[in-house]
Amino acid sequence: MFRMKDRDEWSFQLVVNGLLLVVLLIIVIPLWRVIMTSVTPLDVYMRVGVPFFQWPGDWSFGAFQQMLSHPDFPRAALNSVIITVCGTAVSLTLTVPLAYALSTRTLPGRTVITAMILFTFLFHVGLIPTYLLVAKTLGWIDNMLAIIIPPAVGVTNVLVMRNFFEGIPDEIKEAARMDGANDLQVLLQVILPLSKPILLTIGLFYAVYYWNEFFTPILYLNDSDLMPLPVLLRNILIGQNFSEYVEYDVSRVASIESLKAAAVMLTMVPMIAVYPWIQRYFTKGTLVGGVKE
Repeated sequence: MFRMKDRDEWSFQLVVNGLLLVVLLIIVIPLWRVIMTSVTPLDVYMRVGVPFFQWPGDWSFGAFQQMLSHPDFPRAALNSVIITVCGTAVSLTLTVPLAYALSTRTLPGRTVITAMILFTFLFHVGLIPTYLLVAKTLGWIDNMLAIIIPPAVGVTNVLVMRNFFEGIPDEIKEAARMDGANDLQVLLQVILPLSKPILLTIGLFYAVYYWNEFFTPILYLNDSDLMPLPVLLRNILIGQNFSEYVEYDVSRVASIESLKAAAVMLTMVPMIAVYPWIQRYFTKGTLVGGVKE
């Protein structure tokens, strides 16, 4: 912390830090509660409920073992991985050339194309026409393409990536063109190697969306073998008969609440594991792409 000389500035900083602390507590306390619930042994839960703090030596991972042992969970996790990986790859493949084209100031009709893209952001077509297009016209019922293709291009992500590309000096592009490179070669061999922060940032945005999406699979996937992990988690959390999803009998080692909390934790682990590797690029990609000079 730097030393504050002005009282108003110091007061403003104090208020901002206080608000950030409140937001942090709002996020951390429920998360900690879920963690404690997922590792609370059955005997402790029956006696005192879920303690706010429990020594790691007293933790029980029976709920995680029971969830992972159910045949639906690995299949649902694999489906989520397929949707996330394929969806992110398709989204980046479509977003990168669109954003690069819009960043080219000499592109004919650039303003009109940008306005049309913004129009789709402000005025969405609606659920019923989208369903009729995907289910009736394209026939993508029980097809993962219905989860991947419709949301493949995010308007916000396109604009953020466009602003990042505009921040790359034109002299670099012109030098490549003078050496005989065409636009595709400039994009692949010059622009993309310089764009790792924005690619990882936007890729993370897409990956988190595809991994957490549950409403679209509910609409288009009737086959239980195609059920992704968020849908299974939803069914577990709202299911009246929990034994439909998890083997649950008198010899159990975890409470129903611990099993539900373990399901939540298992869906969070992949994104939590990926984020630290991208964090150092995240701030740079967001700031550079989100600020237009």
